[in-house]
Amino acid sequence: MRKKSLKSTLFIAALLVGNVSIKAASITEATGPEELSSTLQILVLLTFLTLLPSIVLTMTSFTRTIITFSLLRNGLGTQTTPPNQVLIGIALFLTFFIMAPVIDEMKTEALDPYSEGIISQDEFVVNIQEPIKQFMLKNTRSKDLELFVGLSDIDIPETADELPLYIIIPSFILSELKTAFEIGFLILIPFIVIDFIVSSVLLSMGMMMLPPVLISLPFKILLFVLIDGWYLVVQSLVESFAH
Repeated sequence: MRKKSLKSTLFIAALLVGNVSIKAASITEATGPEELSSTLQILVLLTFLTLLPSIVLTMTSFTRTIITFSLLRNGLGTQTTPPNQVLIGIALFLTFFIMAPVIDEMKTEALDPYSEGIISQDEFVVNIQEPIKQFMLKNTRSKDLELFVGLSDIDIPETADELPLYIIIPSFILSELKTAFEIGFLILIPFIVIDFIVSSVLLSMGMMMLPPVLISLPFKILLFVLIDGWYLVVQSLVESFAH
């Protein structure tokens, strides 16, 4: 049995090696400009797919959204409700909604003209990054841009539009973190007030052994439901982004 399994393993390995060598030969034989261009396009596409999670996390509204939802859950004191998977799912779909105008502009200005052969590959690269670049600049503080311009020691351009992406992206992330914590602070204030009132009442009644969180949790959920908290949070998040 071991000999048969060994033979089958060697046979499969030989087939895999053969396939790899054939593919490698086909790539190395692509000496023509058209074949080389198609190979480079495949490599660029694979690189883009690899970096796609990082792009979603850092260059969109996802950071502000997920931090706000996490602070909201901590303020309610529900611990793992909603679960992390649910929060990430809500943040992702809300990100797609917020970024829809940017995605449409990228499709109109870059993808459609390039697929129709109207613009070149260089123009495609410039056009596809312009909408996301403008989105980040509109939601980035000037102070954060000045910080990374100073740290990079580059010549200060006349306008922010001339800044490279490696300056804009970290500036945008820093601004998103600050904005998310500002929103979270405003969300946490009423929950802190409820916790303080419940703790004072329990202390005055001599019920020091009873956890205040256990009593305040129903009141915080009731308050959040009565004011339609999810509606207000989502509305405030969407309206906080400039397009």
